[in-house]
Amino acid sequence: MIKKRDFIEIEYTAIIEDTNQVFDTTDEETAKSANIFDKNQKYKPVIICVGEAQILKGLDDSLIEKDFKEDRITLTPENAFGKKNPKLLHLISQSSFKKQNIHPYPGLQINLDGILGIVRTVTPGRVIVDFNHPLAGKTITYKIKIIREVTNDKEKLDSLLSFYTKDFKTEINQDEAVISANIPKQLQDDLKKKVTDLIPSIKKVAIKKE
Repeated sequence: MIKKRDFIEIEYTAIIEDTNQVFDTTDEETAKSANIFDKNQKYKPVIICVGEAQILKGLDDSLIEKDFKEDRITLTPENAFGKKNPKLLHLISQSSFKKQNIHPYPGLQINLDGILGIVRTVTPGRVIVDFNHPLAGKTITYKIKIIREVTNDKEKLDSLLSFYTKDFKTEINQDEAVISANIPKQLQDDLKKKVTDLIPSIKKVAIKKE
């Protein structure tokens, strides 16, 4: 039975319920079949710490007290990417786009002050941009396979590091974890606390710039 703060290895495929469209998966063949294959992504099972917000909260909560098996979990919009918020539909003048040499059309993704949005409608002089998450308002189904509980401390450590950087090396010497990676200074204290909280056998963490 899975408990909060357990480390587990999972495979999953995420599907938009009303269109049956796959938008995320850990399986390479599924990604290719759904035309979402990314050659820069590694398709393999992932290790997560349950209850630590490493996946959607609704899915995270659903895993607690599950058995190790294949399952199908359906999340309402509230438990997935949220409901559509009408306040996040912004009316922007055509002139604002012309100043940036952008020709808006429905479906165009734009970045406005670091916030991603999608152009929904274009009329003479005005453009409506939707800053909701692209999957807001959607019911999501996860086909998930819970493979095993992870008990090896180095596997746990590596899984935590993967949420901070993709390029790292780790080793554990008795009760000290030594991490070689380029971790921004403002994140180092958070990482050290997370490691010692979630892996009690590790008492000290040293971070070296790679």
